[in-house]
Amino acid sequence: MTGPLSGVRVLEVAMYGFVPSGGAVLADWGADVLKVEHAVTGDPQRGLRFTGRYKVEGDPNPNFDHANRGKRSIGLDVSKPDGVEVLYELARRSDVFLTNFLPGARKRFKIDVDDIRAVNPSIIYARGSALGPRGAEANRGGYDMTAFWARGTSAASLTPPNMPGLVLPPPAYGDTISGTNLAGGIAAALFKRERTGETSVVDVSLLGSGLWAMGHALALSMRINEAWVAPESGAPSGLQNPLSSLYKTADDRYISLVMLQPTKFWPEVCHVIGRPELADDPRFATMESIAENAQVGVQLLQEAFGARPLSEWTEILGALSGPWAPVQDTLQAAADPQIAANQYILPAGELSLVSSPVQFDEAAPELGAAPSFAAQTEDVLLELGLDWDRIIELKTAGAVT
Repeated sequence: MTGPLSGVRVLEVAMYGFVPSGGAVLADWGADVLKVEHAVTGDPQRGLRFTGRYKVEGDPNPNFDHANRGKRSIGLDVSKPDGVEVLYELARRSDVFLTNFLPGARKRFKIDVDDIRAVNPSIIYARGSALGPRGAEANRGGYDMTAFWARGTSAASLTPPNMPGLVLPPPAYGDTISGTNLAGGIAAALFKRERTGETSVVDVSLLGSGLWAMGHALALSMRINEAWVAPESGAPSGLQNPLSSLYKTADDRYISLVMLQPTKFWPEVCHVIGRPELADDPRFATMESIAENAQVGVQLLQEAFGARPLSEWTEILGALSGPWAPVQDTLQAAADPQIAANQYILPAGELSLVSSPVQFDEAAPELGAAPSFAAQTEDVLLELGLDWDRIIELKTAGAVT
């Protein structure tokens, strides 16, 4: 696979969604990512078949493949001396060591920073954690639901106060965002090493990423000492600006308008929706008069948009210079021609997967299929220079699969 990280070797000792999704981004960018899985059980994510009410039968399994496309897999038991020696040989040949093992496990398996740097002083050591590398809870594990969504403020901040319970995230939501952050940090560390010769330890946590995703709201909250609270479900929108609101169409779809300069766009919108007489209406001539008459404007736009289906509005609004978008679900997005034109969803083996969002030189990455469990074990051992007698000994000892 080609890309800006072509030639970079990444050794991934991780499982589940967060850190492996960072490895997937690096693979999208052209790195050779070798996934180390337990010699018997593999990555537990392979067995994830239920996600909420959704169930995946058979393989390929998008619950695993999303975060593991484009990698190679080796089955290795690092609790065995022979297994960890193989890992050290791989680390000697790698640019990046990527892990989500907790501090105690890293020490127990002798794969902590000092252990890996002892065999490769120039390697970049990248750690993904739930709650960060410092503090009393650094040894605690967690998932995107706990560390990113719940503790990172999204759950409380995005749940309407009149809704029972809490809004839940889609699968691997915080994992995937955090994994992209991790890949970016690794890329920066590679650049630093190239420029200065100095290596780095890179840390990204689900909690830190969750706070970053809510950073604007947190900044406002801390400035005015008021917690961010979502609007009530069903509450009127466009309270100050009718051009920043959601409007239902005749077929029960929605259009989102976000035009933060309403005086600039109001006349154009009026002409596009077939109400040119409103373009010069003094009620919508200034920011002040628009705010005073916002609910009148909302009602006028509700009536206009409610008269046609989304398909017609999509064609009509195509010439509109102000920002707008259809509200889409996952299947509607998968069929969106603009998404197809930019190759944001690509084939990866038998599946179609969302590409990582960065493109280089106006070209989409090539997505490889996720590896079968331990599919490249023998190839990798041969690359290390082991002969077949030694490979058989390792297999017999249970150090590799």
